[in-house]
Amino acid sequence: MKKEHYVPELLRFQLGNAKLPVTTLTLSMRAGYTCPGADKCFALVAKGKIKEKEKKEGHFRCFAASAEARHPSVYEAHLRNERLLKACTSQGEMEALIDASLKGEKRSWNKFRHGVSGDFYSDEEFRAWMNVARRRPSKVFYAYTKSLRVWVENKHYVPANFVLTASKGGKDDRLIAEHGLKYAEVVFSVEHAAKLGLEIDHDDSHAWRDSLPFALLLHGTQPKGSEAAKALSALKALGHKGYSKKR
Repeated sequence: MKKEHYVPELLRFQLGNAKLPVTTLTLSMRAGYTCPGADKCFALVAKGKIKEKEKKEGHFRCFAASAEARHPSVYEAHLRNERLLKACTSQGEMEALIDASLKGEKRSWNKFRHGVSGDFYSDEEFRAWMNVARRRPSKVFYAYTKSLRVWVENKHYVPANFVLTASKGGKDDRLIAEHGLKYAEVVFSVEHAAKLGLEIDHDDSHAWRDSLPFALLLHGTQPKGSEAAKALSALKALGHKGYSKKR
């Protein structure tokens, strides 16, 4: 009898989308469950329904949670990556899993974005990704993150080819000014971005290439009747169509 060859489970990556170049690999995990620093955008999906914190001024719904609620297959894919990483019993195991998953990737890529959905959920996971990136100096790794405590406490692990952007609207926003962190801020209008003196990024180029702060236009599905929903309708009336794959 032919002996079966064991193939270990690997992380599954996406390749580009309507916003990102097709040479950008991305990793996603479940929204909310892996976002310890989220505040204004916090949302998670449980039993197919979106659960959010009490609405605050400036609240907007996480676009990734909306996608998970609409498409169970997306939720399951994000859960699978999260399960594999959290099953690792050490930082070393995480690095081995990530390394093997990237080596198994057959598609061509030159950039990697961590956390299209989800975020750095622990110090160990953060350091694992930093070490993996350091071993691939010819590739550009980048991420938006609200896990600012994790970033600040482990900043000496960050290699030159991993570009981090603080995502404003989290629990630890004070650390942005305290540590001079590059940041991105979600705005509800073009005028708001201009008032803040921030350029709007439509293709992530500000995230992986530049060192200056920038703005991101509100997108995704927003709760009916909310300030964010009204702002989104106004943006659509001006021609902003969002970043879905159909766009």
